Amino acid sequence: MTTARDIVLARIRAALSDVPHPAETGPAERDYRPAHVPDDPAALRDLLAENLADYRAHVHRTTAGALPALLARLLDDRGTRVLVTPLGLPTDWLTLATVEQLPDDGSLTARTLESVDSVITGCALAIAETGTIVLDTGPGQGRRLLTLVPDHHICVVRADQVLASVPQALPLLDPARPQTWISGPSATSDIELDRVEGVHGPRTLEVCIVD
Repeated sequence: MTTARDIVLARIRAALSDVPHPAETGPAERDYRPAHVPDDPAALRDLLAENLADYRAHVHRTTAGALPALLARLLDDRGTRVLVTPLGLPTDWLTLATVEQLPDDGSLTARTLESVDSVITGCALAIAETGTIVLDTGPGQGRRLLTLVPDHHICVVRADQVLASVPQALPLLDPARPQTWISGPSATSDIELDRVEGVHGPRTLEVCIVD
């Protein structure tokens, strides 16, 4: 029995029948610049903060020593009572927080996550030129479900995780891992160009850049 998938793939193969195989042509030329900004760590963090803020994320600059106090204040200001925490989250981040922590053991459902107030994660890396944070479900990041259902997401970005550009970031990411690329809070302007936030992810994104 021929399926729609078989038909589509057959049409693609037919359309590409006269295109040389990559083994015959060699690797594609990549003569573009890998980045468009100077390789200055402090300037990259400034650019990341600027672009995230332009996407309407709430950006906070801090140091490793001041991070626990900042996180405790953000949760208190938000009125958070229940906070979801992924496996592998650094234990010292929440030493000053007075909220109920709900660790994710892999069994939290979307219905459960709808009832929590906030989620906190780290990230795999961040891209300054595009104002993008990338999560790949590594330690301290959790499953994709954790950062797509709760309405409030706090993400901590270490200084050594900030890269200039997408071409620099891609070789560091494992394509076999589920990735979430975040550029500001969830939003759409599909209907009459009116911006609506919280459509398919957190309505509020707070990013703590640890200088």
